[in-house]
Amino acid sequence: MDYTTQMDAARRGIVTKEMEAVAREENISIESLMEELAKGTVIIPANKNHKCLKPRGIGFSLKTKINVNLGTSRDCLDMQCEMAKVENAVKMGADAIMDLSSFGDTKVFRRKLTNECPATLGTVPIYDAIVYYNKPLKEITAKEWIDVVRMHAEDGVDFMTIHCGINRNTAKRFKEAKRLTNIVSRGGSLIFSWMELTGNENPFYEYYDEILDICREYDVTMSLGDACRPGSIADSGDISQIEELVTLGELTKRAWEKDVQVMIEGPGHMPLNEIEANMKIQRTICKGAPFYVLGPIVTDVAPGYDHITSAIGGAIAATHGASFLCYVTPAEHLRLPNLEDMKEGIIASKIAAHAADIAKGLKGAKDWDNEMSTARKDLDWERMFSLAIDEEKPRRYRAESTPEHHDTCTMCGKMCAVRNMNKVLKGEDVDVI
Repeated sequence: MDYTTQMDAARRGIVTKEMEAVAREENISIESLMEELAKGTVIIPANKNHKCLKPRGIGFSLKTKINVNLGTSRDCLDMQCEMAKVENAVKMGADAIMDLSSFGDTKVFRRKLTNECPATLGTVPIYDAIVYYNKPLKEITAKEWIDVVRMHAEDGVDFMTIHCGINRNTAKRFKEAKRLTNIVSRGGSLIFSWMELTGNENPFYEYYDEILDICREYDVTMSLGDACRPGSIADSGDISQIEELVTLGELTKRAWEKDVQVMIEGPGHMPLNEIEANMKIQRTICKGAPFYVLGPIVTDVAPGYDHITSAIGGAIAATHGASFLCYVTPAEHLRLPNLEDMKEGIIASKIAAHAADIAKGLKGAKDWDNEMSTARKDLDWERMFSLAIDEEKPRRYRAESTPEHHDTCTMCGKMCAVRNMNKVLKGEDVDVI
């Protein structure tokens, strides 16, 4: 039986191979998965032309997923390096890769990804349009913007960030609001500038139905971009952000009417005490559509450590409603990340995602931690290393500071509480000298 999208299939009672794979991975029934797919509270981004895809489900009831951003720029045009990042990100367990390339032969790189990479793949077509047309921003036409969306769909991209929510009304409101950090979304700033330069409506908003038809044809998930996400904690929750979110809620409903899968993008920079409320507002306005957040970054004063500020915010966000965390690296705000930056960003994001899964009571989430605790109790170092999110670092730390006795570490030595409790509970002598 034919179907157009995963949402369409679920609504018609058709079980797809992607649904079967996700249900196995999440250890849930096909029936419960299909029910959420049909409502739009879970998505399976799976372009029909991405043949090597290992499908992932994204939704609050599922394991929290993480995304890794990468791609070339004018200053760092090394596609081999970016491909090495892709390979390493997949090995480290990234669920999605987002190609944000803004220079070079982007089409070749994108097609290499859709031909070889099993992770869910995302792009931002507005970046590529700048590269593809190579002409002044104000000379790009509405049709040309939309043609790039179709090109990415044909190439096999699973989800696209498209900044549909910033229309002329929102832009006017933004200018009146006088933000501290203006618009910090790259795509949002480009489409805002285009509207200002041409005097025209945002073509992604004006021709939204045409874009939905493209997404429906290839089963591309619409990632509704947050052009007005806050770029500082001072701008968090302001009128520009909330007004755009209301528009995204309306656009979500229109997408669902065409069986197009949707997720909503969110902040951004946000104080700790505002995150829970922001997640709940999104879930209400967008009727439970999966929420995809960058961070949130909870303080503005930690350049070089924003993987940590992001992980703190991401854990809280995913506990209270976010489904998908976009990693942030130590290089955020500073430069294009290298392989080591990427690794640190992935580890921090995975910690946040897993901590949230525990906090929200996801079935089986604690099992991994219980295994680690058992290995610690048994002083089974090899088991601890194999269970760690990052096996290399703890193994290296122990090798760098070798204890005299195998059942201790160089911090506590024979005073190790675990060692001595094991001995005394077995009726053995406790030798601490």
